[in-house]
Amino acid sequence: MRLAGLTGAILLLAAMAGSAFAQALPYHADPSAREILPGATALPAIRFLTTADFPPFNFRDSGGELIGFNVDLAKAICQEVNVACTLQAWPWAQATDALSDNQGDALIAGLEMSAANGELFDFSATYMALPGRFVTRHADVAAFSPDALAGKTVAVRRGSAHEAFMKRYLPATQLEPADTELEGLAALQAGDVDVFFGDGMRAAFWINDNLDCCGFAGGAYFRPALFGEGLSIAVLAGNDAVRHAIDWALVRLKDNGVLDELYLRWFPVGFY
Repeated sequence: MRLAGLTGAILLLAAMAGSAFAQALPYHADPSAREILPGATALPAIRFLTTADFPPFNFRDSGGELIGFNVDLAKAICQEVNVACTLQAWPWAQATDALSDNQGDALIAGLEMSAANGELFDFSATYMALPGRFVTRHADVAAFSPDALAGKTVAVRRGSAHEAFMKRYLPATQLEPADTELEGLAALQAGDVDVFFGDGMRAAFWINDNLDCCGFAGGAYFRPALFGEGLSIAVLAGNDAVRHAIDWALVRLKDNGVLDELYLRWFPVGFY
């Protein structure tokens, strides 16, 4: 799972903390993980692997420093567990091999929780789910209802899971497939369609760049079977000490507000 095509302007806005459009991150981690206390003697450090091409999660700033939501989260996990922490960036094509070769303990880079990856790696609790969201022009946000889409045109990315969602759950809706989500959102802005439905995170970045046009309408739709399980941290299969420590830290970071703070810092337009 990779996100691409974010402009420099969007990255700058995403790095700004505090926005009237932001909201807290939902609780994704299993609260029972707090019962699995990490053993400091068995876990002296966590060697995180990531990439440098996955903004705003992990990328290099103009000075070459590795920054992003995942970078800050990795540091916060190590601080919460009270262990030493290292972060090393690898090219995406080599990152999983580096983890398999024990050149790191955990990969925080948006690796898909697929069946094939599950044979090689274990995964932490989800720290960020990726919901589907409807977007309308501002004048239509308040009155929006998914039950009142008859006669409306809805832009979706052609061949996407979000198109499949609309066909499955709202089959009477008139869909207008677009080659990319940005094209679908541009059609909404131009008035060529009435509604857009797609990945909430990508839509949030677009909204942040088009605040005078459009906004999220209705609630967030979580369908892991269609939209994916979300973002989690991969560890080598059987490395329970690191995985338990990460899960424990994720619960603590949610409870003490650090996870929400990081989310608000990097995602000023919330997508939940």
